[in-house]
Amino acid sequence: MPNTARWAATITLTATAVCGPLAGTALAAPSPHSLYAPSSLVLTMGHGEIAADTTPERAVTLTCAPTASGSHPAVASACAELRASGGDFDALPGRSGGMCTREYDPVVVTVDGVWQGKRVSYERTFSNECVKNSYGMAVFTF
Repeated sequence: MPNTARWAATITLTATAVCGPLAGTALAAPSPHSLYAPSSLVLTMGHGEIAADTTPERAVTLTCAPTASGSHPAVASACAELRASGGDFDALPGRSGGMCTREYDPVVVTVDGVWQGKRVSYERTFSNECVKNSYGMAVFTF
């Protein structure tokens, strides 16, 4: 066999051995979960003015995509509120007609995770727990 033919055969066999397994992976069916941008959050709550100086007293998980789940007490409602606000925690509606005292016992809430594939880090301080629970009907009620 001439050298040119030998080299061509060697290159073809090497390419097949190296790239063959890669082609099978590329042709594999996508996971059904890969069609959804992930939305998974960890929410914490503690008494204090800023999260850096506060020990979390409660923490819950909230996953909204591909399905609603987590340890949050109102998973479906919280996910619906976040979808309606486009994932903007400042745009969550407050409850109308709620009565809270003017007591100043600050509560800080943090949210960390991913919303529709984008990294989220949010912190908000409420004047007291009643005000926190009235802001966003379900998201911050945990």
